[in-house]
Amino acid sequence: MAEIPLYFVDLQDDLDDYGFEDYGPDCDNMRVTAFLDIPGQDNLPPLTRLEKYAFSENTFNRQIIARGLLDIFRDFSDNEEDFLMVIEIIVRLSEDAEPTVRTELMEQIPPIAIFLQENRSDFPVVLSEYLIPIVVRYLTDPNNQVRKSSQEVLLILLEQDLIFQHDIENKVCPVLLQLSAPDSDDEYKAEAVSIICKMASMLSKSTVEHLLLPRFCELCGDGTLFQVRKVCAANFGDICHAVGQEATEKFLIPKFFELCSDAVWGMRKACAECFTAVSHSSSPGVRRAQLSPLFIRLVSDPCRWVRQAAFQSLGPFISTFANPSRAGLYLREDGALSIRPLTPDFDSGFASGSHAPSSGGNTSPTSLTSSAKPVQREPELPVEGTSAKTSNFLHIGSSSDGPTENPVESSVSAGAELTRLSPETSAFSKLSDNNDFPISSYPGSDSWACPGNSEDVFSHFLYWRTPLPDISKDLELLLSEAGPQEDYCSRPGVVHNNCVARSEIQKVLDSLQEHLMNDPDVQAQVQVLSAALRAAQLDSVNEPESKPTAGLNEVSISDPSSASDNQITLSASSSQNELFVARILQSTDPGEPRNGTSDHLETDQRQDPTLLEENKSKLQDIIPQPLLDQYVSMTDPARAQTVDTDIAKHCAYSLPGVALTLGRQNWHCLKDTYETLASDVQWKVRRTLAFSIHELAVILGDQLTAADLVPIFNGFLKDLDEVRIGVLKHLYDFLKLLHEDKRRDYLYQLQEFVVTDNSRNWRFRYELAEQLILILELYSPNDVYDYLMHIALKLCADQVSEVRWISFKLVVAILQKFYSNSESALGLNFINELIIRFRHCSKWVGRQAFAFICQAVVSKECVPVDQFVEHLLPSLLSLASDPVPNVRVLLAKALRQMLLAKAYFRNAGNPHLEVIEETILALQSDRDQDVSFFAALEPKRRNIIDTAVLEKQN
Repeated sequence: MAEIPLYFVDLQDDLDDYGFEDYGPDCDNMRVTAFLDIPGQDNLPPLTRLEKYAFSENTFNRQIIARGLLDIFRDFSDNEEDFLMVIEIIVRLSEDAEPTVRTELMEQIPPIAIFLQENRSDFPVVLSEYLIPIVVRYLTDPNNQVRKSSQEVLLILLEQDLIFQHDIENKVCPVLLQLSAPDSDDEYKAEAVSIICKMASMLSKSTVEHLLLPRFCELCGDGTLFQVRKVCAANFGDICHAVGQEATEKFLIPKFFELCSDAVWGMRKACAECFTAVSHSSSPGVRRAQLSPLFIRLVSDPCRWVRQAAFQSLGPFISTFANPSRAGLYLREDGALSIRPLTPDFDSGFASGSHAPSSGGNTSPTSLTSSAKPVQREPELPVEGTSAKTSNFLHIGSSSDGPTENPVESSVSAGAELTRLSPETSAFSKLSDNNDFPISSYPGSDSWACPGNSEDVFSHFLYWRTPLPDISKDLELLLSEAGPQEDYCSRPGVVHNNCVARSEIQKVLDSLQEHLMNDPDVQAQVQVLSAALRAAQLDSVNEPESKPTAGLNEVSISDPSSASDNQITLSASSSQNELFVARILQSTDPGEPRNGTSDHLETDQRQDPTLLEENKSKLQDIIPQPLLDQYVSMTDPARAQTVDTDIAKHCAYSLPGVALTLGRQNWHCLKDTYETLASDVQWKVRRTLAFSIHELAVILGDQLTAADLVPIFNGFLKDLDEVRIGVLKHLYDFLKLLHEDKRRDYLYQLQEFVVTDNSRNWRFRYELAEQLILILELYSPNDVYDYLMHIALKLCADQVSEVRWISFKLVVAILQKFYSNSESALGLNFINELIIRFRHCSKWVGRQAFAFICQAVVSKECVPVDQFVEHLLPSLLSLASDPVPNVRVLLAKALRQMLLAKAYFRNAGNPHLEVIEETILALQSDRDQDVSFFAALEPKRRNIIDTAVLEKQN
């Protein structure tokens, strides 16, 4: 402020008296405009002097006035005329040509608004007519700093709920819409969309939906400036949350698909980062049918940064599928996990991860669990650039070995098996082949119900269908093994097989007829099956065509693509259709013999039973299977090279959330992944698991914990300190979930925590002492005496005082454990051990520790008084002759502030009172001033000195 004399020559002396030369941005308690009160040479009143300096030609004068507007309002708000004059000055200052003055003025708007709200009854009028117009006008200011200040002020006022709804709709939003218009300046447009996104969460749902949502959707497709689209993508989740589920699915999901397909990789990366927020604002059907395939596409993105962001969001995205009624677990309001009984519906039949419904008409949940067979999945081809299997062809076997007993179900079983396929496979395959993403929502396969009648079998909204598979590889294999085709039709066995195949295909086509007109996917299946049926008919020309077949041919010919099937060669057509049809009909009627290509496919499946069994163990129906496949692939070492070196850590971090979503009945899907992560070479991956293993134990329950988590927990106990600390911090939480016999196995292992890789890592031992205080309740007094007591004594002798002080609390807790369980003998043995180790310790620190333990015992009343005065009091009083003043100081505190504060020791008839008073008198005459001071201090009966205070004083 050296230039102040140049500006205020006439008032320099007075300003010095007020300390104005020391003014700076940190001088919050000083009135900036104190110089207005100084009587100067102009002999002007303060308000006139304010006006003089507010419109001075000197920029610094105007800047100081703008900076001190809050103080000015405090001085002049009582008088109405003065208040209006100040308002007029503000309006004129807002038109100042100097950007620094406008910036200073804008920064004062929020505190002025709060002051006016608290002190002026006409605050709404003042804010609406004077302050808000200034803020809105500055949004279009040519100076960048002024615009930034106005944007911040606008958000602050909205956050403080100081702007009224009328002003938002009629003053703020119109300006933002104007700035974000297609013909607006690029810089203004980018800033406007940023404000729209930030203020969306502060406005009402109706305001955002009717005023801002159309423009936001328009900006998402802005083709001139990618920065605008990037801001939209980065804030997409906030907009979805602001407008709600209905508007999200109707307007925003289509735009989100466009952004996820943007040519700029930064846009796709931003979409991957906000994917979880978008999923939270979507219905389960949209989440499964549209968002899941879209996310798989981001995971397989050619850009590494997009894949990296997608894999980081994969676990959180999976957690949005959580359904307490299916997983059996839910989070309470306090954040704790609670078990909820599974809903007694069809889903209860999938406890073992199976999908196939029972063939019975009316089946109880118990019979479903016992009779349902798991889905069988054939080996898949990996998506290019990934190691996960993302294109699956699932088929489901019937749960009975004979024909069905229900005649209604028997008539529709063929069609039902066609549609009872993997929903996630169908959705992903369609997405991979078609860039025109679906807009309408379809409910997912959350309910796998047995069909009760033919009308429910192929409902477009209840079931999923598989796309046409790529059979080129299978065709080559089939043609290579089929041998010469010339004699194919002449063999009697082949003719018989063709008859059986035609009858099976015919049954499926009959069930598809009523759904042919309304469902394009059914039409595609009819087309393939019709071509196969015609090929089978050509193979056996001596057989007359049946009437239903002719009808089906007419339907097929009406489709232009059906005519091209007739031009295919006989062998290729037969082989292709046989292979595909066999895959479909494989599950229609297990009681009938399967010949031809079906037998051949079964032979192929039996060639690799290990792979088939492995695929079975990964199946579930809670989340789309490709998501789970991608998640478990995060442990693949190749991912670390092609995606992110920390991808395994992200997988470990989100694993409890994924396990909670799947539920303990589907733990088999994650078990191998968890074991792989637990043996990862990176300690930070194992550390992440160690910090969350107690939460996973709650999710899995005691049986799975004992079988699968306890071995991993044992491995963490022997790991690096960086990993062990994660286990140690939640040791009590994990041990309390185990059965008593399993829990006792860890008594001896607890001693290993005392030894650390680095002796300077005293916080490790401090954490151990804290956990032992909690763990005491899990074990019997005898176990505590045999194992935990020795650990506590060792920690009490630690070199670090922090560890010793927390260990003294542990000792007191052990004594309380003994005497509260009527184990006086164990308590007495422990007291004798304390006297030997600490009272007669050669180091003064040990003797001081004994005084503190005795003080804590009296404070907590964990030992009966008669036991204390008999075994501990004599040793405590003997410390009065200790040569170290620090020991005597703590003794004086214990006697004055603790013992004499208890009614028992203050009783005149107490035989020990005389001895205590003699000791206190001796300490009062101690040569050390601190000892005599605390010995003479009156006892604090209501406010006992805290342990932390004692620790600092000593």
